[in-house]
Amino acid sequence: MIINNRLDQSFGPVGTSAGVAIFLAGMILIFFSFSGLIAIFIGAFVGFTYTSTLVDYDHKRIKFSNNLFGFIRIGQWFNVEPNMSIGVKKSNRTWRAFSRGNETLDIAEKDYRITIFDSNGKQIIPIKKMSTLELAKLEQEIMAKELGLGLI
Repeated sequence: MIINNRLDQSFGPVGTSAGVAIFLAGMILIFFSFSGLIAIFIGAFVGFTYTSTLVDYDHKRIKFSNNLFGFIRIGQWFNVEPNMSIGVKKSNRTWRAFSRGNETLDIAEKDYRITIFDSNGKQIIPIKKMSTLELAKLEQEIMAKELGLGLI
């Protein structure tokens, strides 16, 4: 059983909105000019690219991937070893954009990431993103049981 956990938008919320707008503008421009095709390509890349993690419970392996254009997965599988462990880490991300009037727009994103750690306690890959600590702890226990790993 392979589970896909979507993590983040690669270009942030502002870049994603701009990419979708460029994509839609390219869809209209394609009827008038060949440059609409270039706008569609750039807009689809910026607007739909995101990161995710695939967890294969049957073969005990994990794949962190960048999904270009939303469907082309780039990444490689690595096997989960018994000396690894799973923990919860708080994530505070702030996306910042500047307007033409030099005003800043800060978008804060606070969540909890279920992360796999190596035997030395070094973070390897975030596996799943959760909104609250309680949900993250419950999901951490389920994943640790399924993969046969210890908890941090």
